[in-house]
Amino acid sequence: MSVGARDRACEETSAEPTSAGRVLREDGGPASGTAPVEPAGGARAWLVWGVAVGVYFLAMFHRNALGVAALEAQERFHVGPALLSVLPVVQLVVYVALQVPTGLMADRLGPRRTLLMGLVAMTAGVVLFALAPNVEAAIAARVLIGLGDAVTFLNVIRLGALWFPRSRYALVSAFTGTIGGLGQVASVVPLSLALHQVGWTAAFLGAGALTALMMLLVLLVVRDRPAGMPAEAHPQERVSLRARLTEALRARGPRVGMASHVVLQAPYTMLAALWGYPFLVEGLGMAPVVAGTVLTVLGVSTLWVSPVLGAFVGRFPGVRAVFAIGLGVVLSAGWAAIAVWPGGPPPVWLVVAHFAVACAASVMAAPISFDFARDGVPAQRTGVASSLVNMAGFTAVVVTVLLAGVILEAGAGFQAAFLPVTATTALGTVALALLLRRYPRSG
Repeated sequence: MSVGARDRACEETSAEPTSAGRVLREDGGPASGTAPVEPAGGARAWLVWGVAVGVYFLAMFHRNALGVAALEAQERFHVGPALLSVLPVVQLVVYVALQVPTGLMADRLGPRRTLLMGLVAMTAGVVLFALAPNVEAAIAARVLIGLGDAVTFLNVIRLGALWFPRSRYALVSAFTGTIGGLGQVASVVPLSLALHQVGWTAAFLGAGALTALMMLLVLLVVRDRPAGMPAEAHPQERVSLRARLTEALRARGPRVGMASHVVLQAPYTMLAALWGYPFLVEGLGMAPVVAGTVLTVLGVSTLWVSPVLGAFVGRFPGVRAVFAIGLGVVLSAGWAAIAVWPGGPPPVWLVVAHFAVACAASVMAAPISFDFARDGVPAQRTGVASSLVNMAGFTAVVVTVLLAGVILEAGAGFQAAFLPVTATTALGTVALALLLRRYPRSG
């Protein structure tokens, strides 16, 4: 039986009652049980998801804003590259550390309350960042932004798991990544212009006001699940965090999702979080406006890839492995070429081409990595499995951002600074290939 046929067979039977489940036994075959009726989706589902994904748009805006404001932040807070890298790293460390608790909150408290908590933290963090008089206050602000950011993505895709049928989950995850990409794009040229025209404080206070406004929309529109759908398949049985973690780690799907997220999501996120814009300006000598335009064009021109791939994955799950391994090989080779290019900086065409592939891979990460995470895990308990996938990718981001800052502080230059991301991408690709060799291919 092909992978796609196997998955369709598994949708017809599941290990326990779920609203949507491509649930497999450990040996890869379909488990026994009776599958209940899935949520229908429809206009109401798209409205709920649409407001929730607006929160993710803002979270991505705030997460990547420092990449655009890196040079201004270095001057404002009088810090060098190593200390400057602490700002996004602190935020990302908070993000990573909270992924498993966030997954549990998504399953226990529900997306609506968790998103509201995240918006409160993000608003406070952005306002503090706008007014921060020194680097210590800026670090505290990034911690608050990281708290809000940490709870956002998992709850948006959690809503996708509860409001839409399983066959549309990859597509909804893809659209989520696309909207997040728009938030990333919005943090390039518009924020760069705002910083130059109205200044640091006004630019970030305006972003904080938009974040506060989003709270009202979440209160009015978002609901945790369709009417009549239980919070758990067996509400009388509470599943412990340890049991949820064991369940997720024993299933092959989440493990493959973790490796693919390291390969697909981490490289461009490392660039967007801090070092992409400074590399183009200081490493290659681009004018700031040109560098911002390049990153914006790359971000916009690759957004269409995610929903197209998401729709395709929903029908033919076997393509996930092909794209993940293929992109991993290309990205590893591209990073190696940039890092060891002889005789000075690599040519601009190579850098832009590689950034384009990395950007496209990052928008493919959601429909591929999080769709893998659904294999073997009931829909009502997807939060922890998705959190492990997210944690793996962003741990790689933390490591590569921080090590790049240390290498630049030592005066080694941007080429050497990209050696860590070269290593994580290559090692992740090898791990992914090994895991996929053992991935179930027959029922």
